[in-house]
Amino acid sequence: MLKLRNLESGYGNLKVLRKVSLHINPGEIVTIIGANGAGKSTLLNTISGVIKPRGGEIYFSGNRIDGMPPEKIVTLGTALIPEGRELFASMSVYENLRLGAYPQYTRKNVDEINLTRNRVHAMFPVLKDRQYQLAGTLSGGEQQMLALSRALMSNPKLIMMDEPSMGLAPLVVKKIFEAITQLRKDGITILLVEQNAKLALSVADRGYVMETGQVMIEGTSADLLNNRDVQRAYLGKEYKKIND
Repeated sequence: MLKLRNLESGYGNLKVLRKVSLHINPGEIVTIIGANGAGKSTLLNTISGVIKPRGGEIYFSGNRIDGMPPEKIVTLGTALIPEGRELFASMSVYENLRLGAYPQYTRKNVDEINLTRNRVHAMFPVLKDRQYQLAGTLSGGEQQMLALSRALMSNPKLIMMDEPSMGLAPLVVKKIFEAITQLRKDGITILLVEQNAKLALSVADRGYVMETGQVMIEGTSADLLNNRDVQRAYLGKEYKKIND
């Protein structure tokens, strides 16, 4: 579904991504793990067209998308949930969801929009209860639920998520990750950037480890969980003690 070949990207004179190659098959959850500054967010922003690549190729569902504007990439079936959620704080929950459905409105798929809204309300009932509340007044967990739901309103084939657990209470994180696994069961492909490597690998099929803008290690989640370098750098002493 998604294939990157020797992707390079950055900001101004700063090169961040260095010949990154990876792929995601339909229906997979693939995670990208790495330290702050490794290039994970830059990778998602480049795939989604927010940052223009400096080299390499990006293919999505057979279409070459590097260089396309973000709005075109969205209409092909992608959705990005950025770090920090970036909701429209002064607009209501309902209005945020409506904006997420913009690609569907352009196709006049009103019935599909209503079905999707019912689906996200069933997944996160609190959003239905608070649909006329301003997004900026929601709790952090509710805002993350809204960000995910807004992405779903465009009926995407691929959802890219940047640090969905950041700043959230454990019970809320559990609910968000349950939703992620359910979306995969529903046929949505997910590219997940997450600093909590243990949590990410627990739901993912495969993973890539990035350092200084490059893919250093790749493998199945089981392989990465058992990799001593990954354990030492990203999983911590507690994980090693439990599994030794």
